Amino acid sequence: MMNKKTVRDIDLKGKKVLVRCDFNVPMDENRNITDKTRIVASLPTINYLLENNCKIVIVAHLGRPKGEVKPELSLAPVAKELSKQLGREVLMAKDVVGESAQKLVANLKEGEIVLLENVRYHREETDNDPEFAKKLAFDCEVYVNDAFGTVHRAHASTTAVTQYLPAVAGFLVEKEINFLGNTIENPKRPFMAIIGGAKVSDKIGVIDSLLDKVDKLLIGGGMAYTFFKAQGYEVGRSICEPDKCGLALELMEKAKTKGVEMVLPLDARVGREFAPDTENKVVPFDQIPADWEGLDIGPATIELFSEKLKDAKTVMWNGTLGVAEFEQFAIGTNSIAKVLAGLEDATTIIGGGDSAAATVKSGVADKMTHISTGGGASLEFIEGRKLPGVEALLDK
Repeated sequence: MMNKKTVRDIDLKGKKVLVRCDFNVPMDENRNITDKTRIVASLPTINYLLENNCKIVIVAHLGRPKGEVKPELSLAPVAKELSKQLGREVLMAKDVVGESAQKLVANLKEGEIVLLENVRYHREETDNDPEFAKKLAFDCEVYVNDAFGTVHRAHASTTAVTQYLPAVAGFLVEKEINFLGNTIENPKRPFMAIIGGAKVSDKIGVIDSLLDKVDKLLIGGGMAYTFFKAQGYEVGRSICEPDKCGLALELMEKAKTKGVEMVLPLDARVGREFAPDTENKVVPFDQIPADWEGLDIGPATIELFSEKLKDAKTVMWNGTLGVAEFEQFAIGTNSIAKVLAGLEDATTIIGGGDSAAATVKSGVADKMTHISTGGGASLEFIEGRKLPGVEALLDK
């Protein structure tokens, strides 16, 4: 359980509150928001602040502008959508700590909301610059972190700012930490995890940590080819980390020692090249042609994974099982999402990022117990690493 103060534990009545939200939402080429999950997830905290007659200043980021002003990464579409969701106007600042922002913040009345422009337009944000954080805190009286997707980053708007304002968690951060913490520490068994994504190196700590907790671990996605390569099989042009083969063998050995069943794919859907419309076929995992690349799990693996999961009481899933942004290579991911959606009496947790987006796209998001809004943050939490944005908040 979280041992940090939340918005419930501090006097907010009529206060000017700086709120860190995670509005890093996907958009299409016309700048239409294609997944509103993160915006909707911020509403309970924002509404609670409105009920307390707060003056609300929201700080958020979009994409990776790397310290440059990039109009295509403006938060203006978010302000429009947030206005719609709240049923009231959200004012949009033209900058982050400049004249427009300071004027709007200074003149805020109770019940009014201003959204600052993309905080990552300033390199000082990712540098965790204290002077920049001081400017962010301008004229505010309380800081609320409700951006779970960024709490694993020590940035100005997540950590340095807490030097200048009393800092507490919003409802989303509280919910994520309590849910993930309780599930990991006290899971209903059998407890199974599905780990996908491109690289073993991205998820070494997570796999290692989960092997101490789960009953079965299902491996898919690009990382599976490193496990195949480690066992001496041909993987063609599939994504692979040859320098991590030794590590893959160590993880397989640890699973055996711990009595955890590690389940690897039986087959793969391979393509001639990395493209959405490339020629493709299904082959056994040990018969991948040298000039083809694995881009999804095959039907035998879908059947195997489905069979393994049918008795699960808790499932944690992070990382797609193929190149899910290409329709013909999203079959494995979509199929397993539907299997999880159909599990009765099971707690199903989707660990943010690409797997969360794929679950939404496959139309079964509402059937999952919990979809995390923070891919990287949830992974680091599962690993047992400290999250700087949470550590910086006031203790209970």
